[in-house]
Amino acid sequence: MADKTEKFCLNCGVNVGGGVTLSSGVLGGIGAVAVNAWKDAALEAAIDFATKAGAAAGEAAGMKAGKIAVIESLKLLGVEEFWIGMSSEILKMNHYKEVAKLTPVIHPLKYNACKNTTEAVMVKCDAFDIKFDITQADGTTYRFLPGKTVPKVLEEVAAEAELSAKAAEAAESAKVTAEITEQQTALIEAGFNSSITSINASIFAIVVIVLIMVIIYLILRYRRKKKMKKKLQYIKLLEE
Repeated sequence: MADKTEKFCLNCGVNVGGGVTLSSGVLGGIGAVAVNAWKDAALEAAIDFATKAGAAAGEAAGMKAGKIAVIESLKLLGVEEFWIGMSSEILKMNHYKEVAKLTPVIHPLKYNACKNTTEAVMVKCDAFDIKFDITQADGTTYRFLPGKTVPKVLEEVAAEAELSAKAAEAAESAKVTAEITEQQTALIEAGFNSSITSINASIFAIVVIVLIMVIIYLILRYRRKKKMKKKLQYIKLLEE
């Protein structure tokens, strides 16, 4: 029984041990290649996701910046003096460029406010007319009517707002893309390192098992030799 066990452990130790020595590197290499392929694909997907998320965040930031720019421009033009709740209404617009179509809203409000009013209000009305190119500083009226000059100024407001929107969109898009890419890359690297550790742990476990079997084989071999030596000594005594 001991002899059979010894032979079994010997065969396991030699065959498995040799196989592990040869294949552990191969298995480790295959595992590493598979994990590396997963890592590359995951990084590519993460970058794609980060880019799309950055674009969406940039678009939202750009729209907000554009509307804020419109509000600030209209304040400088004196529109807020005649349009109560102007800022909240601008923020509700679908797009900041819609400001170019607000002449039917702005001009009637200003006209009604400046009709038969006080001197204090007329100062604001005159300032409005000058800023919108309706009249000159000396009170002289331009050859274009408000229906022509107001839309032109509002188009300029929209153009300036677009510059602010584009800058904000680019900045926010780059910021969000970089942040998400960094976060996702860190998670992927952690998963990659964990997978490599698992592969190495599996190979180490196999090697330990083989070493145990070899040790058992050596112990059994030593005992068998010791037993055979005693047996030979006993036979020699009998022959004498």
